[in-house]
Amino acid sequence: MKDLEAYPDVLNVEDIQVILGIGRRQAYELISSQQFHSVRVGKRIKILKRVFVNWLYGL
Repeated sequence: MKDLEAYPDVLNVEDIQVILGIGRRQAYELISSQQFHSVRVGKRIKILKRVFVNWLYGL
């Protein structure tokens, strides 16, 4: 896993997988659980890095 600073400001599902070390299905389940805000742009799912990091660290 690379440093979180190295990721773009808007993450995708693959970024979430790598950061958390989880599989594709688990990443989609996490996103659909609505524990943090995500948006769908066409068929793509995008998550603001700031929102994800706040969720990750419980802020």
